[in-house]
Amino acid sequence: MADYEASVEVGADPDETFHYLSDVANLPRYFERMTSAEAGDEEEVHVVADLGDRTVEGDAWFHIDNDARSLSWGSEGPNDYHGELNVRRSGMGSTVTVVLSTERASGPEIQDGLEQTLDNIKGIVEPAG
Repeated sequence: MADYEASVEVGADPDETFHYLSDVANLPRYFERMTSAEAGDEEEVHVVADLGDRTVEGDAWFHIDNDARSLSWGSEGPNDYHGELNVRRSGMGSTVTVVLSTERASGPEIQDGLEQTLDNIKGIVEPAG
């Protein structure tokens, strides 16, 4: 199994940051390549992603732990794809960490996508100016 991890410091309150990131409707705004996300029953979410050479669509589980400021998600199937996002208080702001694990995909493009996702988060949640 390949594991990927990256973090970013953002100058924003951790509770406000987590509130934004845990809203399923906001997932396509910051997750690189995700084009659509709709909440389903209980902890289910339907997602669509553009992988460049193809579009993939499916259902995944999506668990929110507000007390720990943690999101976890995954999908069934041969890829054994799952991940976790955590927001921690750090100095005057927050540290956002994303961890991804998958059986099939590998390569620098995954790490690049993870780092782009964190850049997107920083650009969205950090106050301007």
